[in-house]
Amino acid sequence: MNEVASALVGTGATLGLVPCGSGDGLGRHLGLHGSAARAFDILLNGRPRLIDSGLADGHPFFNAAGLGFEAEIARRFNQLTSRGFFRYLTTSADAFRQWEPQAYTLIHSGERERFRAFTLVVANSDQYGNNARIAPGARVDDGLLDLCAVPQVSWRNAVPLLARLFAGRIGRDGDVVLRRADRFVVERAHPGLLHTDGELHEAGARIEFVVRPASLRVMCPAKRVHPVES
Repeated sequence: MNEVASALVGTGATLGLVPCGSGDGLGRHLGLHGSAARAFDILLNGRPRLIDSGLADGHPFFNAAGLGFEAEIARRFNQLTSRGFFRYLTTSADAFRQWEPQAYTLIHSGERERFRAFTLVVANSDQYGNNARIAPGARVDDGLLDLCAVPQVSWRNAVPLLARLFAGRIGRDGDVVLRRADRFVVERAHPGLLHTDGELHEAGARIEFVVRPASLRVMCPAKRVHPVES
């Protein structure tokens, strides 16, 4: 999806998405999730919809881009020969025992914030996939990006955090940082991994995330589908 959509940004062409990924975050957000037969019916009878896209360190993304734990998970997940939700969980559990929060400086809307985060995501849609809503209330056509930084995760608070994630209420944890803007700059101590829709890149210590409003056409259901809000 990322590779094809990147070539279509800013053109008059329309992306036809047949969801078959491990999490299908963008497809679920747009109401495209389901059988292949339904996806083909939408391609024939749906309507084009203009959505935003983002750039992370110059790399296009359409669903989510991130640093920290989730970039490490993307690295490990991309090495697997078989995938799926169960493999994602087992891979995450293995990495969880070894991962430590990192210090970040966030610059947005004329403000500067400092915090430590276990993982940090900048999202265009409201979810990673599998209905894990990391950015409740995010929309793909509002001209904005949603940032979520999750603090230290331990065996003690992991289950409540996961419950809120899948319920679309992760912001109910007072330590979770949720911000919305058209541009974010994130600074960290050292260069490291960055993922864009699961694609891995080496990135520097300073990363800029910027939205590109109404930049991609996607064939969607004829009836508008709104993501569930918390």
